[in-house]
Amino acid sequence: MKPPVLALKNVRLADGPRMLFDGVDLALEPRSRAALVGRNGAGKSTLMRILAGLTEADDGERAVTPGTTVAYVLQEPQIQGDTLLDHATAGGAAPHEAAAALESFGLDPAKAATGLSGGETRRVALARALAEDPDVLLLDEPTNHLDILAIETLEGAIAASRASVLIVSHDRAFLERVTQRCFWLENRKVRKLDRGFGAFDAWVEQLTAAEADEARRQDKALERETHWLARGVTGRRARNEGRRRRLMEMREAKADRLRDTRGSMSMGVASAGTSGQRVVEVKGLSKKFGDRVILEDFSTRILRGDRIAVVGPNGAGKTTLVKLLLGELPADSGQVILGTNLEVAYIDQARADLKEDMLLKDALAPLGGDQIMVRGAPKHVAAYAKEFLFTDAQIRQPVRSLSGGERNRLLLARALAQPANLMVLDEPTNDLDMETLDLLEEMLSDYEGTLILVSHDRDFVDRLATSTIGLNGRGQVVETPGGWLDFLSQNPGFFGVSPAKAPGGRRGQTAASAPAAAAAPATTKPAKLTYKEQRRLDELNGLIADLPGKIAVLETQLADPALYGRDPNAFDRFGHALATAREKLEAAEMEWLELEERREGLETGR
Repeated sequence: MKPPVLALKNVRLADGPRMLFDGVDLALEPRSRAALVGRNGAGKSTLMRILAGLTEADDGERAVTPGTTVAYVLQEPQIQGDTLLDHATAGGAAPHEAAAALESFGLDPAKAATGLSGGETRRVALARALAEDPDVLLLDEPTNHLDILAIETLEGAIAASRASVLIVSHDRAFLERVTQRCFWLENRKVRKLDRGFGAFDAWVEQLTAAEADEARRQDKALERETHWLARGVTGRRARNEGRRRRLMEMREAKADRLRDTRGSMSMGVASAGTSGQRVVEVKGLSKKFGDRVILEDFSTRILRGDRIAVVGPNGAGKTTLVKLLLGELPADSGQVILGTNLEVAYIDQARADLKEDMLLKDALAPLGGDQIMVRGAPKHVAAYAKEFLFTDAQIRQPVRSLSGGERNRLLLARALAQPANLMVLDEPTNDLDMETLDLLEEMLSDYEGTLILVSHDRDFVDRLATSTIGLNGRGQVVETPGGWLDFLSQNPGFFGVSPAKAPGGRRGQTAASAPAAAAAPATTKPAKLTYKEQRRLDELNGLIADLPGKIAVLETQLADPALYGRDPNAFDRFGHALATAREKLEAAEMEWLELEERREGLETGR
């Protein structure tokens, strides 16, 4: 393994009375691609600042190979200069490189650097960092406010970069595509997985289960030692003082575990009674601002229980479409018919309802007092805030003191307090950690009402959406069944730069009627799989038959509760082998399905 270009060794840092890092080790080798994962408040951004040399640790070492250049894109970047090109060249990038990077993200280098949207600000900051061609690239929540197409542009830029890249992100699909290693910041230390983010969840589950078993054994030992101490040690003081010291150390270790245990977040929503079967019906809807067409002649019907995702580039009109569907914005033409008995909960991506000087307590209970109605029952505002991981001290702090993730949790707490049968979430995943995202996804999966979701998080959309409405920013709108990947497969080229001939989706809707595409020239299809394809299909049949047995053996070995304490290295080996086997089985099954469908199609002439 090559020596690292940037490393931390035994780093310690206190945040007031709380120890934030206690012996953190982290190393980035040349051209490595790594994720830094941890819950909100664990200190990921602070650790990134230490790596960037912007924050000094209380103790430990930061080692950098001489001549190494580091570029750091902050979670909340600030754009300076008269034009975007001024900002992009301020770090030393050549003007032509900076201009090319800006244009790759769809930005005009001559555009004024004021009045930028959140997505534009993020793209400018990324373009500047990439144009500098650094040796190390540190990215803190780089996909926040980016549309899906910009995220894919970033994925390509990372793949082409020569830099070592460390990424803090909540975007699972993004991390799975770009990382080869994971660093897990938990309990004031960093642990390393030499695999991409796709293997992270299984690894953490194995570690957590092993540590829970070890904690139970330590608790039993603590009970025995406490019982021994209660019987008195006067007569055996000299002989047993060492045992007493070990008992005190065990107590201190348990206290540390309890301090590090994160509170469990509670999230739920109650339906406000059943809405009508028809929630929203749209007929021939059109809207434009000046000469810019947002949508034209769009029709759809949203039924009770539907989960509708709205996707598209920044500025395509996703939020405008949502407001049209809710009747909050008048259409130029067409008709919007809202169903009966609708109770709407709306989370706005701009967080417009949160004022900077508003106390968190007042945000939850705007009418005053200490009580809040939570899904029809009174509850103390502090107790409800704790369900969303807010402390008693934070209850009386202004909103401006909250992080981006905490503000999003506050909005969720407000929205979920009221019964609703139509929930509208506009970019709800920004700044949330993965644990909160998983909980939100679980809650929405069980939600009995109707959901309209605007999101750039491909994994989130794929897991939740029953249908997806896409806007391409040129007035075309298409709705197709399924999530993001389904939309792409059914609408190739829809988001392309050249005007797309938008294909009809579910309910046959397009925004602008386009002439039918010219029929593709007829080709002669082969009657069966090629020799190479058939051979691969046979190999896959063997893999699919063998791998489940290997997985079962590894699962049995890992089920031994004493394995981790007896041989941690063996536990890691078995864990890695199990994750690899599961990935191979899943990949083999998917490839087998594609080849089998192709074989059947050739044989039946489809």
